Amino acid sequence: MDFLELMKKRRSIRAFEARPVEPGKIQAVLEAADAAPSAGNLQAYRMVCVTEPSGRRALAAAALGQGFVAEAPVAIVFLADPTVASSRYGEPGRRLFCIQDATIACAYAQLRAADLGLGSVWVGAFDENAVSRAVDAPRDLLPVAVLPIGYPAEDPGPTPRRGIAGLVSREKM
Repeated sequence: MDFLELMKKRRSIRAFEARPVEPGKIQAVLEAADAAPSAGNLQAYRMVCVTEPSGRRALAAAALGQGFVAEAPVAIVFLADPTVASSRYGEPGRRLFCIQDATIACAYAQLRAADLGLGSVWVGAFDENAVSRAVDAPRDLLPVAVLPIGYPAEDPGPTPRRGIAGLVSREKM
């Protein structure tokens, strides 16, 4: 499939079939995240792949009760690592670059999931401390996103887009 077609085909999926995702597909999604560009190639992020139901339930509770997180057979938590980014970039690395790294990795994972026929949805509304506790993350890692993944049990249509004219200015605002 053409890359632009894939991006336009991707949808936010919040209903998942009960069937598991094959380990090879999970591995392919994780490898896509690993291939994402990062500041100074430091990959100042970590990922936790959660497949156990109890872990997914804890993440759903941490995600302010968004039950579909528990219903997905896989949830990947993306955590920024400020220590790694600040080792080369100081305060900008600690404050921004590590978060950018984690978000780019999550976006790559989301696109690879779509390419494999899987559904996902970016979850950014959560209690950071509860997410950290759910995955036993060290205190210095910052949760950035939770990505539930599974076979879609819904087929939402395209969402309206603002379009280039509503987003882009040329040369100056």
